[in-house]
Amino acid sequence: MRKTLWVNDSEPIIVIMAILLVLGTINVFSSSFVLAVTEYEDPFYFLRKHVILVLVGLLFFVGCRHIAYEHWRVMMLPLLIFIIGSLVAVLVFSDPVNGAKRWLGVGAFKFQPAEFAKLISLMLMAAFLANCLQRRRLSALNVVFSLQMGLILLMAFLVYKEPDMGTAVIIAGVPLLMAMVTVMTKHQIVGLACMSPFLLGGLAVLQPYRLQRLLTTWDPWQDAQGVGYQTVQSLATIGSGGFTGMGFGAGVSKYQYLPEAHTDFAFAIFCQEHGYLGALMAFVLYLALMVYCVRVANMARDLFGQILATGIMLLIVGQAVINMLMVGGMFPVVGVPLPFISYGGSSLVVTMSAMGMLTNIADHCVHPAQRPKPAPQAPAKPQRAQLRVVPGGQSTDN
Repeated sequence: MRKTLWVNDSEPIIVIMAILLVLGTINVFSSSFVLAVTEYEDPFYFLRKHVILVLVGLLFFVGCRHIAYEHWRVMMLPLLIFIIGSLVAVLVFSDPVNGAKRWLGVGAFKFQPAEFAKLISLMLMAAFLANCLQRRRLSALNVVFSLQMGLILLMAFLVYKEPDMGTAVIIAGVPLLMAMVTVMTKHQIVGLACMSPFLLGGLAVLQPYRLQRLLTTWDPWQDAQGVGYQTVQSLATIGSGGFTGMGFGAGVSKYQYLPEAHTDFAFAIFCQEHGYLGALMAFVLYLALMVYCVRVANMARDLFGQILATGIMLLIVGQAVINMLMVGGMFPVVGVPLPFISYGGSSLVVTMSAMGMLTNIADHCVHPAQRPKPAPQAPAKPQRAQLRVVPGGQSTDN
């Protein structure tokens, strides 16, 4: 047999995750120590919390990796009830922070139910699509008007009311993308793609500040001190890094110039300190993660594993693409963190849980060369030609 670097595809996925976690931990400290000193008089305040969250995330990763992914279908209903109940409780009982209700918990133990709704939504859609494909009862209309899609839209609506439009779009958008990849025809995909800008534009019109963000996306300098401030500062931060960057800890934009420097705009600080070379390394890591997700999806042993791996890829890599486009000024400013790089407890735990599920699927993959081949069929015996006499004294072969 040909020697390979990896025993299976779960090993490179773990290596990619480990590299991203190290880069993220370094970047969290560098981008947050100024704010930590200013607000808490402790430069290691956010780093300490981030390390604890990484350890919690590792526990979730190990747990999800050792749970056979087929068992999630059995646990789907209680998880769904818990998440929907938590989203309702957030709107009713939680205290607003910066005008939004997003956190639920007591004391130091708090979590964002919206982040967990991302994962449960794609799991729900993966189970639904797999069941329909097995029964050969799947169409675009069945997906759109299904009970499962209704529950997903309910979670997205509850998150939208927090308000958190970016997360709500991910909760509803990733399952739709999974359906597009699985069942929709080219004409249906084109039609949905044409409708999406109008739907998102309609949601933006409901809130004036969202509409203003959308209008200033392509020219943030028209309101550089207002709605476009974050985008202008982000572009200046990226550009000032140059090819090799200013060096670890030497970035200046975290000194109260760039808002949300350690969360939504953490990638801008990363680019400023590590330059275009660092940005290219991040691109390559996410691209490699996407490639291995596709490999796992292609070699999964059943439909549920294939669709679930596809959904995890769309969730993690999709958020990375949205965040990088947002930081680069090519997408409206939305609350979507960069997986592994941005500071965020619930987001990190959910991402590592999804990676645990992905590696479990990879552990049970069946390589095409190892799949049992169908038994060879014996060649059909040639039939002897029969001589048939037809009227008129002529004969013919049959």
